[in-house]
Amino acid sequence: MCRWLAYRGRPRLMEALVTQPQHSLIAQSLHADESKATTNGDGFGVGWYGERPQPGLYREVRPAWSDENLRSICAQVRSSMFFAHVRASTGTAIARANCHPFAHGRHMFMHNGQIGGYGRLKRRIEALIPDDLYDARGGATDSEALFLIALSRGLAEQPVAALASTLRDVAAMMREAGIEEALRFTAAVSDGEQLVAVRWASDEKAPSLYHRDDEGDLIVVSEPLDTDRACWSPVPQGCALIARPGQTVEIRCMNEAMRQAA
Repeated sequence: MCRWLAYRGRPRLMEALVTQPQHSLIAQSLHADESKATTNGDGFGVGWYGERPQPGLYREVRPAWSDENLRSICAQVRSSMFFAHVRASTGTAIARANCHPFAHGRHMFMHNGQIGGYGRLKRRIEALIPDDLYDARGGATDSEALFLIALSRGLAEQPVAALASTLRDVAAMMREAGIEEALRFTAAVSDGEQLVAVRWASDEKAPSLYHRDDEGDLIVVSEPLDTDRACWSPVPQGCALIARPGQTVEIRCMNEAMRQAA
């Protein structure tokens, strides 16, 4: 499984979270504490919002711990919203196009998890992506497919509902195919203003996810960046965390959102 972090708050150098902490994302790429794959060396990516509505991306297939360019970028780029992700592949190729985050227009997305039996369902799942978005598919991951499906279902207007609808239909497809492996989805999406993070799994064993309010600045991580666990709160199993400008963080039940999207 992959590890990731998302930040929304006052402009901050990316190095403050990505490279400098004791248990930074770079450290987690070598040794994760709460992941089945302790090493996440199948590529990495960072994405940030700057002077334009669309996010900037830097993605590479080298392990994060060995890329000097990543450290240089993180030491120079300051942003009020950024993502970072280190990848442990669940079957698709190690290629730049398969590295997270993914971006389309002003939206940015990253994911940790899997669609169980994806090889058996890939063709059917990709059929859920409309033609006008399928041209934007650059890689072969289940993560990017989920992102594009959600975009087609109103991710820009109602992100939780769009993600809930996508997960509901893919989970139903898996059941119909008799697939016993789980659908696991711990993901973040942003339009540069609001941040939505989801922790959900069909078997209620979603990958770990934590959040922390650092004097009004929100940090969401796969696992804490330091040993002070009291400062980090788990995102509840089966829930979405929504952070909007000028509002307190909201926690919403994904199963309820799936019922409403039906």
